[in-house]
Amino acid sequence: MRDWDLMASSTTIATPAATPAITASSTGEITGLAPRDHVCIEDLWYRYPGRDAPSWTLKGIDLVLGAGELVGLLGPSGCGKTTLLRLIAGFERPGRGSISIGGQQVAGPERLLPPERRGVGMVFQDDALFPHLDAWRNACFGLRRGQDTARVAWLLDLLGLGGLERRYPHELSGGQRQRLAMARALAPSPSVVLLDEPFSNLDVEVRLRLRSELPAVLARCGASGLMVTHDPEEALAICDRVGVLRDGVLHQCAPPRELVDQPATAFVGQFVLQSNLLPAHWRDRRLQTVLGDLEPATRGSDGPEEPEALEVMVRPQALEFLPEEDGPAWITGREFLGREWLYQVQLGDHRLRWRAPLAADHPHGCRGRLRFRAGESALLFPGGRSLVTLPLGRASESLSSPP
Repeated sequence: MRDWDLMASSTTIATPAATPAITASSTGEITGLAPRDHVCIEDLWYRYPGRDAPSWTLKGIDLVLGAGELVGLLGPSGCGKTTLLRLIAGFERPGRGSISIGGQQVAGPERLLPPERRGVGMVFQDDALFPHLDAWRNACFGLRRGQDTARVAWLLDLLGLGGLERRYPHELSGGQRQRLAMARALAPSPSVVLLDEPFSNLDVEVRLRLRSELPAVLARCGASGLMVTHDPEEALAICDRVGVLRDGVLHQCAPPRELVDQPATAFVGQFVLQSNLLPAHWRDRRLQTVLGDLEPATRGSDGPEEPEALEVMVRPQALEFLPEEDGPAWITGREFLGREWLYQVQLGDHRLRWRAPLAADHPHGCRGRLRFRAGESALLFPGGRSLVTLPLGRASESLSSPP
């Protein structure tokens, strides 16, 4: 994984006029700033109409979004990320559980507040602008009749679109269109903004610039944000917390540092950190893998009492590759990351990632021996117990044979 900390830049944005505290109108509509725990999702289940009973898209989701917080949602395609956004927005009705915004239940067993009364804005992947409306009318589209347009003018200036009000979407760049979509979502003063992969269609430079600006824009507008993305680097770079979904289950939602240092499951470590997973078994109070042996970082644990189905998670930088003409491993691919290489190495039935300094310049097909670097840390799942790779001379050699 690349160094996301170096890719997010700070942005200075003018302070807006004060925004009122959150209120619920006589019609139940939610407006203004959020309380501390603004969005509260409890035991949320959902399946699309016509699906079989076991085919739940979301399964028992519990999630809290704090006031002014930006939370990212990561996970593979089809895991339920966009469905969760649609449920919060009010486009779908949950099968079980409840959703509250600003302390008011908007979806539950006996209540379903319509989307236009939830105080929620949404930014789509393809910007979804109206081609027959200019930038000003696009940005004003969500306002009610007679509502003050001063906020729209402020938002367009805030987002760098001042002077472009009379341009149509086809006359704007991709980055400008996405900024306009954000202005339209923020114009009605929502307390929550939902973003569905808002930067995925932009070129790298524009994507990096816009994503670094997003937290400051939301903060200036007094809104909380929930952003769906496929890119772990993007989520870790800008989000206060990151949630990881798989097959409709929320595996973990934590600050980026905690997610990196203490993944709750093997899937979180593999998906977020692109770490290697290796099957392991206990033997003589050591864990044996195809790359060598490991020991618990702390003594006093009876290894053989652990579950038999074990996996060790080890990061790509904790491996080393020793070129060898008849070695059992061989390089199947590599990526240049600027400061280092990321290699794909095949070892028997295992395809593993190995991060190496630029000096370790090996061609495609190069054979060798892959093993743990001495004294590196690893994690054992289930449970996430800390492990340490054994020093040279005590680690068992790989037993895989060349193809």
